[in-house]
Amino acid sequence: MIDLPRGTEFNRRIPKQKFYENLSVTAELKRVFVEQINVIYWRNKISPTTVNIAAGETVAEIEVIEIRLNQPGLDKRVLQLIDREIPYHILFLLMYEEQIQAWIGYKEQSRGGTAAFKPGNYYNTEWQPVDELCLSLDELNMDTVYEGFIRQIAGERLEDKSSGDLKDAIARDERRQKLKKEIAALENKVRREKQFNIQVALNGELKRLKKELEGLL
Repeated sequence: MIDLPRGTEFNRRIPKQKFYENLSVTAELKRVFVEQINVIYWRNKISPTTVNIAAGETVAEIEVIEIRLNQPGLDKRVLQLIDREIPYHILFLLMYEEQIQAWIGYKEQSRGGTAAFKPGNYYNTEWQPVDELCLSLDELNMDTVYEGFIRQIAGERLEDKSSGDLKDAIARDERRQKLKKEIAALENKVRREKQFNIQVALNGELKRLKKELEGLL
């Protein structure tokens, strides 16, 4: 699994009900916790004191949360809930039998001067054998450690020819994902449309969207 310094080890089991007992969580999401999750561990605390690297401007700590599953998949709303409740950046490790996935959400600081972070886009690796997951620790400062985890997990999705910062790369990826959905929906609409003049108009819009997408690749 990820080879982190021994000083980062925390290894505390967290009762899963802690995340929904005293919160306004729907009955459906409570059922997800019960049915999909076996156990949750707080495995590591990555911080300037545990890895002896410089503090970041926005990232104080990165927590490594291991979630052992009863099935090969987890409702993303669970990750969003945990991210909201823990006021630090989080690297999630989902485990099912001998397979593992790494998940991480891009957390921006909430507006209004609060210290809270707002979870945004999530990125994940494919399922793979536990001993094959490899994430390197960029030790310049905590901000670069966090950015490094996101870029490694996201892979091609955040490869940015414009060499922009992480926020720019994520904005471009969000636009790409949105365009792909719009193109797929429009292609289905074109196939169903019987009137030629409407088909022409739809194809014109489809061409425009595809050209925009090409410019973001």
